[in-house]
Amino acid sequence: MEGHVEAFRALGGVPTRHIRYDNLKPAVRQVCTGRNRVESERWTTFRSHYGFDAFYCIPGEEGAHEKGGVEQEGGRFRRAHLVPVPDVPSLEELNGRLAIIDEAEDERILRGKLTSIGFNFLIESEELAPLPSEDFECGLTLKVDRTSRISVRQCHYSVPARFIGERVRVLLRGNELLVFERRNVVARHPRLTQRYGYRDVLDHYLEILLVKPGAMAGSTALAAARAEGTFTAVHEAFWASALKTHGDAAGTRVLIEVLLLHRRMPADAVLAGIKAAIKAGSISPDVVAIEARKAESTTLIPEPEDDENDPPPWADIPGGQLLSLPARRAELPQDNRPPPSVDVYDQLLTRLPKGSA
Repeated sequence: MEGHVEAFRALGGVPTRHIRYDNLKPAVRQVCTGRNRVESERWTTFRSHYGFDAFYCIPGEEGAHEKGGVEQEGGRFRRAHLVPVPDVPSLEELNGRLAIIDEAEDERILRGKLTSIGFNFLIESEELAPLPSEDFECGLTLKVDRTSRISVRQCHYSVPARFIGERVRVLLRGNELLVFERRNVVARHPRLTQRYGYRDVLDHYLEILLVKPGAMAGSTALAAARAEGTFTAVHEAFWASALKTHGDAAGTRVLIEVLLLHRRMPADAVLAGIKAAIKAGSISPDVVAIEARKAESTTLIPEPEDDENDPPPWADIPGGQLLSLPARRAELPQDNRPPPSVDVYDQLLTRLPKGSA
């Protein structure tokens, strides 16, 4: 369905006649006689949203001619542009390359034609129906297991621990996976391409590790953070100092409190705060937070650049004078009133206690 949404967006409209299908499983629950099909409820909702009709080809050799040259064109495209197989680190980069190839294909002229593919499509695009005001929501609703993960297409992705046992909405895209709480994105992962793979984020497990700090050292989330570079050498140095001062459990809790600062402050500011705390010989999370706020404010409001001709702050500036405030007491009017009498208070010293003779 996401492929349809992306295709309609790329075309700039929806085909008005019909779209041919080879009885794809997500759409067809049962193949009946002729062209009758029992469609899935979700597919029917999708077609109704975009307002197009489906033309289902007859299975087998009888309906082979109804597919046109789709499979042949797919083979030509693969041989022309995907041989050898591209070596890319992510699906996002692969899709970026395919987009460039697709733009170049618009300039190609088919055999026996006088105009390019892009020119022909420009004329045919007038026959497309307009896109709806909103895209169809292709997300699914899944339950978070006790390991704070969800399973999508035999791959496992972590979500914040507060959602354990609850159901969250998942949007699986070609390049990434998004997890929603209502309309808010609570987790974002690059899509895994191998079955039974795991994608864990350390921040999703901090509340659990705060209660069970002993599981921190051997957790898969920590190993993933180290591999990605989000758990840096600065964090390692702070953790080592915390363990040396407070012990294993308490020292790990101090580290987790510092890691929680990343949720509300930029990573660069937190790292600067950790470095400043280590330099000052402190491993207090409060000190890290204060120094991180200083670093954040310095980044937001940069100081003016010093003139190269200005002397350094520690240099003695000749001709400097010490200024003092003028004494203004002499300007006040003199008070000639007599001092107040304390005779009334002296009577309290001679008063006998209550009940005495």
